[in-house]
Amino acid sequence: MPHAIDVLCLGHASYDLIFQVPHHPEADEKTQADGFLGCGGGPAANAAVTVVRAGGSAAFAGYLGTDIFGQKHWDELQENGVNTGFIVRGDAPTPLSAILVKPDGRRALVNYRGATRALPENAIDFSRCRPKVILFDGHEPLLSPPLAAWAKSQGIPTVLDAGSIHTGTRILMDQVDHLVCSEKFAHQATGLSSPELAIEILIQHATTAVITLGAKGLLWAKQDGSHGQLPAYPVDTIDTTGAGDAFHGAYALALAQGRNWQDTLRFASATAALSCTALGARFGIPRLAAIQALLAKHAAGAI
Repeated sequence: MPHAIDVLCLGHASYDLIFQVPHHPEADEKTQADGFLGCGGGPAANAAVTVVRAGGSAAFAGYLGTDIFGQKHWDELQENGVNTGFIVRGDAPTPLSAILVKPDGRRALVNYRGATRALPENAIDFSRCRPKVILFDGHEPLLSPPLAAWAKSQGIPTVLDAGSIHTGTRILMDQVDHLVCSEKFAHQATGLSSPELAIEILIQHATTAVITLGAKGLLWAKQDGSHGQLPAYPVDTIDTTGAGDAFHGAYALALAQGRNWQDTLRFASATAALSCTALGARFGIPRLAAIQALLAKHAAGAI
């Protein structure tokens, strides 16, 4: 019997080693971390956890090694209520990310994939899954295009989390309904430093385009000619790691729930903002009650 879920998240899973540092180390400098956390990470995996914590159902599809980091992440996904039935396990190492978080919340990240390679096209049987929305992060470039084509044939909305230009995002940006990208991707894809100009090009690739701008909010455009912007919700920022992942997960869930357009943007923006108020991407992902409280706080027009 197929699994009916709100959002299927296909892509990257890693294990994050997070160091809270007083400043970015200079060359040959040794520094002492003020705090440390270890948790699961990766855009699609974080998005799946976001969907569940925000009140929906989600499955993560991708790779995790059988090493200790893969097992920790597997356990964490299950503890969070994410469907793990579409995860491939293997002897290749689970990707690791070392993240340095500065006092202002900005971070530097180094990812290590080792011998881990993209999964082959037939690695996962998606016939067992009936999602309302599919979210891609582009990190499974062989699996993703056939699934995107199937989704289109079934009328299932698709979302691309485009953080930067690479093989997967380059392929998928013309195959999804919602191209939701970072300012970095917008610049890389168009060569334009102005997001306002870049989105005019990006909207030629998908029916809906959104550029997230961090603390500056977001821009959006649709192929019907409508466009606009939304400021960010003000919060006390501790760590911005995973804010984009949280935005994409909440955005996909809002689509699955049939929210109107402005509610979709507000819901995703509030979720992303709250994710910045704790150290570590996974630890910062908020619960539905917190999201609703922030939205209610600003409902009178404060944002």
